[in-house]
Amino acid sequence: MTPEITVLDRLLEVSELFQKDMANAFAGTPLTPARTRLLWELAATGPSTQHALAARLEVSPRNITGLVDALEAGGYVTRSRHPSDRRAIVVSLAASAEEFMRDMQRDHAELSAELLGAVAPADRDALLRGIEAIAGRLRELIEADEQRRGAEQSQAVGE
Repeated sequence: MTPEITVLDRLLEVSELFQKDMANAFAGTPLTPARTRLLWELAATGPSTQHALAARLEVSPRNITGLVDALEAGGYVTRSRHPSDRRAIVVSLAASAEEFMRDMQRDHAELSAELLGAVAPADRDALLRGIEAIAGRLRELIEADEQRRGAEQSQAVGE
């Protein structure tokens, strides 16, 4: 007997399709999902210290250094000294990357409109509410799991 296809199955399928689309879009470039996420963050918030980027992207300082190294080598970002903290490095989008990110944002908006266009207008608000509810619940479940794991680790260390 074939199992029933669930909402989770469809969400996983959508996730895989997005990953395939991103891989196709960035084929032949040095961009990866993690590097692209960093570029989106800089495009949204402007120049930032590596420390602040690591915190916002929830990665280690070592990881952010590797991401910035690769993006700098590809000409996507520049590094400069912080004006008031000699230990800090400020990361900015390179001038050529600013146009690249504007194009990416335009493509993002077009794909969003294209995908939403597949849904009947009367169903769109409900779809958006449903997606937000699912994302919110998944965030809650992940946070609870992380807290549980942290408590278990603390208990194991204390034993």
